[in-house]
Amino acid sequence: MNAPWKSGGSAGRDQFASFMCDEASLEVLRPIVEEMGWQPEKCFKGGLRNAVQTLSVTASPNILLVDLSESGDPLSDINALAEVCEPGTVVVAVGQVNDVRLYRDLIASGIHDYLLKPLQPATVRDALAQAQAVFAAPRTVDPSAAKNHVAAAIIGTRGGVGASTLATSLAWLFSTDNKLATSLLDLDIHFGTGALTMDLEPGRGLTDAIENPSRIDGLFLERATVRVNDHLAILSAEAPISSPLLTDGSAFVQLETEFRQAFEVTVLDLPRNMLINFPQLAPSLSVAVLVTELTLASARDTIRLLSWFKSQAPQARLIIVANKVQPNFTEISKADFEASIETPIDFTIPYDLKAASMAAKLGQTFAEANTATKGASVIREIAREIIDVGVDVVPPKPSLLGKFDLKAMMPRAKKKAQAPS
Repeated sequence: MNAPWKSGGSAGRDQFASFMCDEASLEVLRPIVEEMGWQPEKCFKGGLRNAVQTLSVTASPNILLVDLSESGDPLSDINALAEVCEPGTVVVAVGQVNDVRLYRDLIASGIHDYLLKPLQPATVRDALAQAQAVFAAPRTVDPSAAKNHVAAAIIGTRGGVGASTLATSLAWLFSTDNKLATSLLDLDIHFGTGALTMDLEPGRGLTDAIENPSRIDGLFLERATVRVNDHLAILSAEAPISSPLLTDGSAFVQLETEFRQAFEVTVLDLPRNMLINFPQLAPSLSVAVLVTELTLASARDTIRLLSWFKSQAPQARLIIVANKVQPNFTEISKADFEASIETPIDFTIPYDLKAASMAAKLGQTFAEANTATKGASVIREIAREIIDVGVDVVPPKPSLLGKFDLKAMMPRAKKKAQAPS
């Protein structure tokens, strides 16, 4: 399974890790971990104190299963664990003591669940699935600090104009420069290059969504998306070219809905034929970036797309980007192009074959591999223009799961543990 999306935290965090005191528990746990697509080698021998020692020098995982069996003072040791766990880590504890007061104190301290030994496979499986669901739960929104979701579609007026290159660069910039929780949805189902550009395997997430739209929810999204960095996830596909795209578009609409819940910015790499087949994608767009070249065919199709958006998505801010521009080698001049489409070009990206080749060799987006080039500078200007559409969008909080922050909740747990019974 592909590494799922997570928000916040440090780079390199694992999805799961466990620290168990006995081999019998590890034998129960490892097959379940492998079944869920995680790494069984992340099931370590040793209990809570070993977890504290290990996590004091390495990043904590998203989900942590820890054994309290050898702990003489579980609440005190959990306090030590809180000091090394990054906010957002979901902790599931395991122990031998069947005591309701201990259970309540552990839950109050920020522990997600408490399981009794000997471990039962069904119980462990359910607990880990629920821990995953915590990550998929919609964020708690403070009405006084409401944020807009920006959905930006990047559309090439012709094949090969560089729309996918621009889409991946914009998504990367939103996640790194702006620190916004960003998703990249590559809707070129058969020939998409979003994951390839970032040197990733696309997985089956998008094809599974198309085949089973009813399965799409927050948990599905977490499992299906591939993590690029702490703030960027991608959902794409490399469907077999022998398999035609058979869908009524409901999967795409549902995906857009889930992305609005989980992310602050969604970048859609949207092939132009998808607009024809699935016009229901348009009403949710905040921005439509039309990527074109200075050619007669591109001018014709830019006119057609501008007209389409005015009728189908009047709410979308239209941005026209001329890409791969070589001043002395254009088919038609910029002035003639603008006169033809009856609107000015907003941004012009110069042709830079050397920079594009460098990005491909490094397995990075154009903007990441060529930060000092003129092209990357223009792409940053486009990113700022898109963000200006949603001026209320602000960087995400450090933790998607702030209410489960162990450090914040620990003082309350300590007071409760010290109170007379």
